[in-house]
Amino acid sequence: MKLSTTLMLSSLTLACGAAFAADQPVIGLITKTETNPFFVKMKEGAQAEAKKLGAKLMTASGKKDGDTAAQIAALENMTAAGAKTILITASGDAINPTVKKIQAKGVQVIALDSPFEGADALFATDNYKAGVLIGQYAKAALGNKPAKIAMLDLFPGHPVGAQRHNGFMTGFGLKANDAKSNELSSTAETVCAGDTDGNQAKGQTAMENCLQKNPDINVVYTINEPAAAGAYNALKKAGKEKGVLIVSVDGGCQGIKDTAKGIITATSQQYPLKMAALGVAAGVQYAKDGKRSSGYTDTGVTLISAKTVAGVDSKDTKVGLDLCWGTK
Repeated sequence: MKLSTTLMLSSLTLACGAAFAADQPVIGLITKTETNPFFVKMKEGAQAEAKKLGAKLMTASGKKDGDTAAQIAALENMTAAGAKTILITASGDAINPTVKKIQAKGVQVIALDSPFEGADALFATDNYKAGVLIGQYAKAALGNKPAKIAMLDLFPGHPVGAQRHNGFMTGFGLKANDAKSNELSSTAETVCAGDTDGNQAKGQTAMENCLQKNPDINVVYTINEPAAAGAYNALKKAGKEKGVLIVSVDGGCQGIKDTAKGIITATSQQYPLKMAALGVAAGVQYAKDGKRSSGYTDTGVTLISAKTVAGVDSKDTKVGLDLCWGTK
């Protein structure tokens, strides 16, 4: 969606502002994109909880991951429309000055999924733990073979990308930064790295580049399941899909199906609907008592795999499909 279109839709949303009931809590939800199934499910969860609790929900999104300009515009527009709580999956730190400005006007800003400095509260997956789980699984599944790892990341500097990346390395038994660092660790075993922006096409390109650099890669870490699908396509195109472990994070229905098929070896499942529901509930509570939410609420993560490995606790893909988001 072009930015101009996004802003036009925001204007239409604002036009409805005068119709909001005076005593009806107005809550905003801003996601990174409107097409990623993770954010689609998050929006569904927010809509359901808002309806249940009698709140008015406004929504907006960037046109891609990293589109902070659209998110800043949405923060300002929603504040002008009367939102007293705004939930946001932040695309970057560029939103921070705007967040601080609207907080001074009495708006509560809650981070969903992606932490950022200055948020009143955070409802999110423990992304470092999600990385640790798939790292442990990959290490156990690889056995005694020397590791040659491709790291298919989000983009530099994003806390979610760094936490998953460094968590994976820690789980694999490699030296890595801790969960507070936004720097991506590297060791001799991580023979290649590439940015994917979390999408399939860039995941495929990054994997193709890594195979040119080192055709003997046997473990592939991916930031999410679309990137994992792209990596698999590149491996299959090169005739190298067999014997390569691909691990990921998300737990969407398509990703779980890919895990059942053996395309993805294991994935850490997170729960966007729960993040959104908790955020909306916090917004309604703020409207009632004026007390801002604070701190971090862990919304859970579960390792899903088609095959169990010794020493690593995981659930099967049937459990994953029962809990997944997207089209089953």
